[in-house]
Amino acid sequence: MLTRFSVAPLHTQTRALADVAMGRRVPDLVITGARLLSTYTERIHPDREIWIKGGRIAVVKPAGTFKRTQVNGVATRVYDARGGILAPGLVDPHVHIESSMMTACAFAEAALLNGTTTVFCDSHEIGNVCDVAGIEWMLEDARKAPLSIFLTVPSTVPATNATLETAGGDLTPAKIGKIFDRWPEAAALGEKMDYIPVAMGDPRSHAILAEALKRGRPVCGHIYGREFVAAGAASGITDTHEAIDRDIADDFLENGIWIFLRGGNPRTPWHSLPQAIRAVTELGANPKRVCVCTDDRDADDLFLFGMDWVVRQAVAAGLGTSTAWSLGSLHPATRYAMDGDFGGLAPARRADIVLLNDALEVQNTWYGGELVVERRKITPLLERALSRRYRYPRAAYQTVRLPARVQLTPKLPADPVKANVIRVVPPGIVTAHDRVALSPRASWSDHLTEQKLCFLTVVERHGKNGGVGYGLLRDFGLRHGAVASSVGHDAHNIVLAGSNEQDMQLALSTVKKLRGGVCVVRDGKVLASVALPVAGLLSDQRAPVVAKQTTALKRAWVKLGCLVPYMGFNLLPLSVIPELRLTDKGLVDVLGMRVVPLFE
Repeated sequence: MLTRFSVAPLHTQTRALADVAMGRRVPDLVITGARLLSTYTERIHPDREIWIKGGRIAVVKPAGTFKRTQVNGVATRVYDARGGILAPGLVDPHVHIESSMMTACAFAEAALLNGTTTVFCDSHEIGNVCDVAGIEWMLEDARKAPLSIFLTVPSTVPATNATLETAGGDLTPAKIGKIFDRWPEAAALGEKMDYIPVAMGDPRSHAILAEALKRGRPVCGHIYGREFVAAGAASGITDTHEAIDRDIADDFLENGIWIFLRGGNPRTPWHSLPQAIRAVTELGANPKRVCVCTDDRDADDLFLFGMDWVVRQAVAAGLGTSTAWSLGSLHPATRYAMDGDFGGLAPARRADIVLLNDALEVQNTWYGGELVVERRKITPLLERALSRRYRYPRAAYQTVRLPARVQLTPKLPADPVKANVIRVVPPGIVTAHDRVALSPRASWSDHLTEQKLCFLTVVERHGKNGGVGYGLLRDFGLRHGAVASSVGHDAHNIVLAGSNEQDMQLALSTVKKLRGGVCVVRDGKVLASVALPVAGLLSDQRAPVVAKQTTALKRAWVKLGCLVPYMGFNLLPLSVIPELRLTDKGLVDVLGMRVVPLFE
């Protein structure tokens, strides 16, 4: 973290804070003339002011109490909030910075504009590519970012065993233990994505759980299916962001599991909050163990659908204003036992404060008592900080290692066959397993048109074996051209979809030229692309630049007819979500954890 934004530990500041609270010493900053949103009592108090010393809150007083602006030559800055609402900075309990395709330093800009001052990040994406080294690069990046970033240590790298996919990283229990011991920012074990092996008692999965549990660290979960909830809780899992509907959300709460209501762009699969929150609004569950989170965000969506937007969605779903804001601040801080620092406006807490209008829209953000956003724009102070971003080492730029030449479409069957086909199921996270009869044809084009199919291919990119997995994708919507991405979760091999070999080859070569990225191709032309040279996952540009490129990519994506957003497309190789997936090893039957042939 940058020195300007560092806040000293509380134990070194107690005398100074007490002196300010008692009026023996003047504060550094007073924010006055505001209503105050209390997450502790869930009330909004009129006419308050906050006295700040050393980046922490010393006292909250009635507005107008502070009179002396200078004592013994020490001056106090006074900021008039003009009747707005002061609230604690938002705390995102579950986010993947890599999904924004930005570095941590770049991510901070968008987060602070949305009033988010603390995040708990699971960096399993870069861990899958670069092992421990990648996670440590991300942590160094996070330390320099003007944002409080904690790590939930990636727990499932690779997501499946080596017989099902090829990954660049392999985080063993011993490696995970060392990350906990070396990095104080390692606050919890990240989402345990292999929930079926956990439920079945897999030794490696439980050895990883043990590394967190024996150190007293909380364990984050990732569970689909009500039948797996109790086994996950029995294994030590105490939160999940996969509460996708009312009933499973209720099950999680009754089993002692915190739920993080995931809010996202409603046009994507990442907006389960309206359904899951019904456990509170319809079934009467107490929200004391409920939080809101973002999980994954595109670069442009990060600006439009930040944590503040998610809180407003909770209000729209029926929660009171103060309760909803608590779900995005005090509750996440409490979940990670950090509510002494974050989540509320009270003495000793960090002065991470936002100024809101009556619509709960962020106007200003103070981070550690420093004004970093004012009137919805970043301040010169933050601009200077963002210009001194962490620079990733050369090795981070050399992670896309592809074979010289590969065939990207499967051989046309000469005899009648049944094809195992991946069918897109709206909104696009879970897939279905279709079995489609194919009779002999002169070319693939008739099959693709008749069955609403396109090719789906995964190419190993870690330089290990050059493997290629072939599949067919149904109801994706693509009819002409190709798309490609080096962000194919979770091993992050290259995932391509297309209607013909030529455009798919161009898409693959474009990703290789960019050293990683996402692109849209049609008729031999690249329509849009985003370069992701850092581990094939991250841009090294500022947030507004990445957001602009992402918006152009989305337009081209839709123009090609793709019905699933590219972030959902990136999940098609994720072989821990039912029902059928494709990796570089071939089609994976997730429920059976086995590779199945394309044709049989």
